[in-house]
Amino acid sequence: MGESAQAGDARLAEILGALSLGIDLGFGQPVEHVLRQCLIALRLAERLDLDEDARVAVYYTALLVNVGCHSDAHEQAKWFGDDIALKADKYTHGLHGVRATAAGLRRLGSGRDTLLQRLRVGLEFAVSGHKDVDDMIAQHAALARALADELGLPPGTGEALVASYEQWDGRGWPGRLAGEDVPVAARVVAVAEFTEVAHRVGGVAAVEALARRQSGRQFDPSIAAAVVADVDALVADLDTVDTWDAVIAAEPPPAIVLSGERFDAALLAVADFVDLKSPYTLGHSRAVADLVAAAGTHLGLATDEVRTLRRAGLVHDFGRLAISNAILDKPARLGTGERERVRLMPYVTERMLRRPRSLACLGSIAVAHRERLDGSGHPRGLRGGAIPHTSRLLGAADAYRAMREPRPYREPLSREATAEELRGDVARGRRDAETVEAVLRAAGHRTSTRREGPAGLTHREAEVLRLLARGLTNRDIASSLTISTKTVGNHVEHIYTKIGTSTRAAAGLFATKHGLLTDEEPVP
Repeated sequence: MGESAQAGDARLAEILGALSLGIDLGFGQPVEHVLRQCLIALRLAERLDLDEDARVAVYYTALLVNVGCHSDAHEQAKWFGDDIALKADKYTHGLHGVRATAAGLRRLGSGRDTLLQRLRVGLEFAVSGHKDVDDMIAQHAALARALADELGLPPGTGEALVASYEQWDGRGWPGRLAGEDVPVAARVVAVAEFTEVAHRVGGVAAVEALARRQSGRQFDPSIAAAVVADVDALVADLDTVDTWDAVIAAEPPPAIVLSGERFDAALLAVADFVDLKSPYTLGHSRAVADLVAAAGTHLGLATDEVRTLRRAGLVHDFGRLAISNAILDKPARLGTGERERVRLMPYVTERMLRRPRSLACLGSIAVAHRERLDGSGHPRGLRGGAIPHTSRLLGAADAYRAMREPRPYREPLSREATAEELRGDVARGRRDAETVEAVLRAAGHRTSTRREGPAGLTHREAEVLRLLARGLTNRDIASSLTISTKTVGNHVEHIYTKIGTSTRAAAGLFATKHGLLTDEEPVP
């Protein structure tokens, strides 16, 4: 615990804030919708004179209230087509009533090619699907509570999240609570969530109309009255304030600061939760993180760099939250527009993680993990040395795990076929051999030793030695090879050990005798 995070640490509020940006897009809302609703909720809590424990619950509930809604996006897409468009309907048509029902029925079977296919979906839904949907909605809050518990949030947060879809009139989900039996944090956040959208779309007048219309129904009448009585102050400066800074600064003391294993555990919990978005990606980020960390160890990276790589592996697909499962789980070839949406995933990940330093460094690795040496990758079409070494390594690990997992359009590839595909990318100039071979070795494959140079130098060590012999400093070498200065230091230490010297001059002489001063492969 502490009030500020040191370098390498992260505040839990920052992790949840970053996650909320993906949740925004997954609901078809502008980025920072959740952050703005958090500010409104805190202002309401102040006007209602809630005690300290209740305000803590309001804060974290506001950030997490919709976090479970992507967990059955696969089923949402199955019944209604675009799951993101479906979730956006929540704010247009409400959660209950004729309008909400009609909107759902209009979307039933969306995305199917023929009327007959839509009719079949409708029939199946009438028989059993409607019950599935009711169960799904009730489970969203339960899953959000599970995440809150895993992250070690105060108990009041979990209780509020479980009741976050209940209503004042008792007609919510799962429909077990009504009135003041609904935790006050859940009641406050429910009002704040819909108030944010109403203000953004229709201004103060729309907020007042919403509060009056839902008072005694969806909303607690006393909270609705507080909105009407002070609506201008509640939404003041929402369009001008730095929302991120305001929300992070508003975290109830003491701020929860994570470092070391607690930071790793929090990222792992969130990564597992994000991977719930599709049954085809369950456990994907966890597996990629383990694989890329092992590959980094094989390459001799420093301990802190391996940890950074593992963390980057955990967060690399956070941007998946912004993509509809109608695309992610499509069993057929994607159209041009659909492919472009998928190509934006690394960019969305980077944008989600950009504000806190502890996450921004991970985003800078993740954003380039689908770039390719020949410029054929995305999102920016980087080439060669413009792609960080860590991103290349993460990209190879991600590709390996993806090929070994089932996808809606294919069965998982065998170990042999996966290795062949990755080495084929090397032959085609799309990936570099060193990172691919490191990943394959970490995955248990036998790797070629023909790239080993004199005195057992690896290809990377030969590169470092060539630059070292030319008089470059460790910092200059790191810049040239897009690796860290600490990793260069490790390589230099290994080089000196292997060639039996400890000076640059002697190393230069060794490089000269063995033809290592060119860009050609070292000759054993």
